[in-house]
Amino acid sequence: MSHLNNALVEFFVIIHKFISSIITNPNYSYGVAIIFVTLIIKLILLPLNIKSMRSTIRINEIQPEIQKIQKKYKNDPQRLQQEQMKLYKEYNINPFGSCLPLLLQWPILIALYYVFNNIQGISGVSFLWVKDLASPDIVLSVLAGATQYYSGLLMNPKGDNTQAKTASNMNLSMSIMMIFISSRLKAALVIYWVTGNLIQMGQTILTKKLEQKHSANKDA
Repeated sequence: MSHLNNALVEFFVIIHKFISSIITNPNYSYGVAIIFVTLIIKLILLPLNIKSMRSTIRINEIQPEIQKIQKKYKNDPQRLQQEQMKLYKEYNINPFGSCLPLLLQWPILIALYYVFNNIQGISGVSFLWVKDLASPDIVLSVLAGATQYYSGLLMNPKGDNTQAKTASNMNLSMSIMMIFISSRLKAALVIYWVTGNLIQMGQTILTKKLEQKHSANKDA
């Protein structure tokens, strides 16, 4: 983990030096550097994120078939698992595909927490309405929760079934928790999170459209 921390510190310093050579005002250069770092990290993770989103979208689309299998084999767990895996194979779905990007993002987030705690120069630096990048900002915290909620909403299964309601409740709980957690973090880290959520929303919308087009062409 220390290697990742040190690598991200060096990475941020390089990006900030590049940005500050163009934007000399530190009240803008640090914030823009954080956004650039977020974009680069998201681009690196893009192939995995797209694969993950496709798996989630396809699982949501076949929920009626999954529910039929669950109802039919509710007293036979082994057969239930076999039939579900058969269905996933038929639709080319990896049921665990959505986990990997999430597992990769948390170490990066923890490492960035270290970066912004150890980076020199952000204390007292403002960005947009944020007065100090090294202090919490309540508006950013609310934005973190709101973007987290809408990002999750785009991926949640539709309908009134139990799974959809559970996913909706979990998404709401996670978003409220995000507001609480981010209200105690440095604004610099929360800017990373909000920017990441906005990028994620754009990726989800685009991937959904591509999947719908792919399904339409497949059915034609």
